[in-house]
Amino acid sequence: MIREPAVSGTFYPSDKHELSQMIDKFLLDAKPVFNGKLKAIIVPHAGYIYSGPIAAYAYKLIKDYKKIILIGPSHQVYFYGAAYDESEFWQTPLGKVKIYRPNIDSEILAPMEAAHLQEHSVEVQIPFLQKVLKDFEILPIVTGEVTPKELSEIIVQLLDENTLLIISSDLSHYLPYKEAVAADSVTCSAIANNNLPEFASKGDACGKTGIEVVMHIAKKLGWKCSLLKYANSGDTAGDKRRVVGYASFAYFK
Repeated sequence: MIREPAVSGTFYPSDKHELSQMIDKFLLDAKPVFNGKLKAIIVPHAGYIYSGPIAAYAYKLIKDYKKIILIGPSHQVYFYGAAYDESEFWQTPLGKVKIYRPNIDSEILAPMEAAHLQEHSVEVQIPFLQKVLKDFEILPIVTGEVTPKELSEIIVQLLDENTLLIISSDLSHYLPYKEAVAADSVTCSAIANNNLPEFASKGDACGKTGIEVVMHIAKKLGWKCSLLKYANSGDTAGDKRRVVGYASFAYFK
């Protein structure tokens, strides 16, 4: 049971060496300012030429985790709840990564292969992890229509000292550059201050469910949040007339 890559060659290079060198360059250029015990990150999930430099600010902080819980939004399949993949491995140009299954009985979090087959939000995070970690397993989850607080109560049971939570989300979509910066500033401020009511009412993000999940967990466990880097596609490789916003955050104890 191997889940083959769906967006290799489009969102990121299909050639192993080209992909490896691209991520190395992103990590080399990233200069995150951070102190603390890393517990979770929020990272973007667009094509690497657009969001890879921003994602690298968070991935550069990752060391020595054995398990990774990845939560991203479903762009392809509409469903209720949250879905994990039952494959044994996920394949990328950099090799295979082992999947583990959650040791929990839940109607909210259940297996659904179809939700993962063409979904990019989680897949694009795997090559970054393969570059910064050696011996690790992943639990890939995509969210459908689900209450963030209920899902957070399940996820928090799966966390331990050897597990890192990764939330995959872009910010505003297709606004003019200045409007995007203004909208994303409100979103980033609410996230960094763990202001759930503000984020729920004004936050603009395609992975809003996952972000609210980690915000609930942060509130419960006393985590703090730091904005590592913000930019948008107009800053990286896109047209400033219609941009997509990206940010990397770190949660720490």
